[in-house]
Amino acid sequence: MKLNALYETIHLRKRPEDVAALVQDALQGTLSKEEGEILAKAAGAALRATVWQYTSMLEAFAKVTGLEKQVSKAMELFRLDDSPAGAYDDPEVVEQFIARVSPLIHKNPGYSNYKTDRLNREERAAAGLDLSRRRYNKLFRCLRRLETKLGILIRERQKSLFQRTGKHGFAEDITREDFTGDVNSACFIAYYTARCNLRSEFTVSGQQRPYDEIADMLFKRCAAGGKQTNWWAIAQVYVKTNVLEQLTDDQQGALLGKWTALLQQVASFLEDLWTQNEFNRTSMVVKRGNDSTTWNNTAGAWNKARDSWLNLLYALGMEFVLEDMCPGKVMRLIAADVAAWHHMVGSKGDPNLLVWSQLPLPWEVFSGREACNRTMVEAACKSAGLDTGKSGWIAPRPQGVVPFRPTPELVHGVAISNPYLAKILKQHKYFSGKDIKPLSPEQN
Repeated sequence: MKLNALYETIHLRKRPEDVAALVQDALQGTLSKEEGEILAKAAGAALRATVWQYTSMLEAFAKVTGLEKQVSKAMELFRLDDSPAGAYDDPEVVEQFIARVSPLIHKNPGYSNYKTDRLNREERAAAGLDLSRRRYNKLFRCLRRLETKLGILIRERQKSLFQRTGKHGFAEDITREDFTGDVNSACFIAYYTARCNLRSEFTVSGQQRPYDEIADMLFKRCAAGGKQTNWWAIAQVYVKTNVLEQLTDDQQGALLGKWTALLQQVASFLEDLWTQNEFNRTSMVVKRGNDSTTWNNTAGAWNKARDSWLNLLYALGMEFVLEDMCPGKVMRLIAADVAAWHHMVGSKGDPNLLVWSQLPLPWEVFSGREACNRTMVEAACKSAGLDTGKSGWIAPRPQGVVPFRPTPELVHGVAISNPYLAKILKQHKYFSGKDIKPLSPEQN
């Protein structure tokens, strides 16, 4: 039961402190004094142990709205009484529904041009459709809109997938059976996933690194677990050399295939975003009209997949691939006020931006349209003053252990001390970049 509760957290966005409390429950009676003290740093700040017992931050990733409403309307218009209920948030189910209904008006799915794809009166008569022009047009428009909505649904689900994968890798691919097979593996996966899911903060001092002292303690328990440790499950979220060494060649190859396939999907999506927006490649400062949220989430997915891909290449002894193809990182967009803050504190900017701007666009390299190899990346890093061995451009990035730091209550990246105040500020659109609704305490 305790591990089942932990398993649910890898599909959510719980605070690490709350996951640590569940880990504490799962490992009760098996922790050493030192381990217990380390874990208590986070577990002691769980919501259940605080005065507030509340957080203003969502504890799940935003869900993509399905097409239940639109499909229900189509069923009503087509007078379908026997249509089976389905999960119409699944594009495949919606596509099957469209394929089933379209022949009722002799429409080919995907052909929805209002001028060229409709049947005229003679064609409707020849097809045996006893429908008035008005009713036929109404049904045609219904399917046309449903197909348009299906395209939007597919895109939104892809955006959501890239956001989640960019945070916690393939955590959601871990089955309940694999997760609950070993308690130490489960505890590390759940806590590390929660750390990976932390939101970005409005700061010039860098974001929190996910691998903290608690994650390190839990990982050491896995390393000492012998054959019981489920390294394959751990490798879905933590793709590092000391994990990959525990996998079979077949498992390493399968994992390399998964990350390569993801890189291909993300590359195509990034290219679309790049052509749809006007980005300042040199500064990557957000301009009005830029879809910064989608870009940053997708860039995060690319960088996550690229890091994992590099780790696997080195683990398999295949780093020679980089001599022919070495796509670079993708830089996230930065808010203008954050950029100004960096300038005020004397920062000369992120040297990674210089490397990014000098190299061919990564999706063009991955597709084979542009050439970029290890030598080119090394030269760009050298000109930017970056250490190629530590910056993660051509080799796995070295990882240290950071101290545990409490999760801040954030409103659009700004830390707020009180969760109830944070909720109010969020409702009034403070720090959102939009027109705020000023607080009027005298009216409350």
